Amino acid sequence: MIQTSEPVSKTRSARVIRFELAPMTLLIILAGVAALWLVVKILPALLVLIMAMFIVSALDSTIQLMEKHGFNRTTAIALVFFTLLLVLAAIAFMAIRPFLAELSDLSDQIPLLRSQLADLLSDIPFGTSLAQWVRDGKYAPNPSNIGTIAINYSLRVVEIITYALVAIFMALYIMIERDRLRGGLFSLVPRGHHVRLSRILLNLETIVGAYIRGQLLTSSLIAVFTFTLLSLVGAENAIFFGLVAGVADVLPYLGVLLSVGPAVFAALPQGFSATIIVLLSMLAYEEFESRILIPHVYGKQLRLPASIVLFSILIGSILMGAAGALLSLPIAAAIMMFIEELRVQLPGENEPMVKEKLRQEDDRAEKEYERQTVGITTEKSAAIAVKIAEEKLKDESVSHLKNGGHP
Repeated sequence: MIQTSEPVSKTRSARVIRFELAPMTLLIILAGVAALWLVVKILPALLVLIMAMFIVSALDSTIQLMEKHGFNRTTAIALVFFTLLLVLAAIAFMAIRPFLAELSDLSDQIPLLRSQLADLLSDIPFGTSLAQWVRDGKYAPNPSNIGTIAINYSLRVVEIITYALVAIFMALYIMIERDRLRGGLFSLVPRGHHVRLSRILLNLETIVGAYIRGQLLTSSLIAVFTFTLLSLVGAENAIFFGLVAGVADVLPYLGVLLSVGPAVFAALPQGFSATIIVLLSMLAYEEFESRILIPHVYGKQLRLPASIVLFSILIGSILMGAAGALLSLPIAAAIMMFIEELRVQLPGENEPMVKEKLRQEDDRAEKEYERQTVGITTEKSAAIAVKIAEEKLKDESVSHLKNGGHP
């Protein structure tokens, strides 16, 4: 609230402006600050919950397929999670020891690699000063700090593994108690919005599931490609650099670029020709992944332009580091899906009649849902809402294809 007082005199007039916050406005501001503080404090728990939901979305389609082939839900969940844990244990058993061995070997070879990198730079015009800097740079870690660094990294690894296991078992609980948890969620939402809520949940499951499965595929492919390429040119530590490339690829579009440097570094001891071959091959693979592989793997599930992809990754990495960069794409896709499902008319859109038609269809679906769920429990009502939402999404998908991809 702004109040002004203008005492007038013969010589001059003074104007005093006072800003007064209404009690409700002040309360909202304090509540927002408290909510932000709470989110910061419980951020690790929220990330674990988000990862659990990612796991649920990635595995739910497999469980539903098993249910269609005669398995009951509990048995399907048990088999899928047992297989998941078995695969993770096998990967850890087969990869950790070679990974540590090659990491130790790589550490011993750093002086030789630096010398060869300096020789390569010295052959490049204007690279003499840079080569001298690489050759004369000192790298002598303090032995007294090695133990502390090792303990800190070990504790960090244990923390990450613990969070991962908690996320897996939380996902298991969510899938076992799906109907009860869904019923509890629907009981908090007015009945007139249950079908829309079901549509949002189904779309979230599609977005997250497609992203996780696609990311696993692209990371595996670039890891195998990098390992094969470095093995063909005779580079040492090919497994290590393959794993580095697979981990870096969790950042779509940027991951391949981040893996080019380590791969080229690994090829340096094999000479100038091998280094150029690795560089050109990795850049060619980056082009292949960005233009062909990612569009086909993700399809149109995320429906994000390249500019939004890069901006989302940048914002996510600034806010939450590597975890934020990893979660940025599904979160951005979810936000755009929310805008679409809530039928928000954006300023630049010029199709108000389309949104109005969709709103009318939503109203008819909600009325049909209310008619079918008179006098039944929330859990059963939630199942009916999901069924109606699935049918509506299928109809819209068919209509979308008939119109050539246009609304």
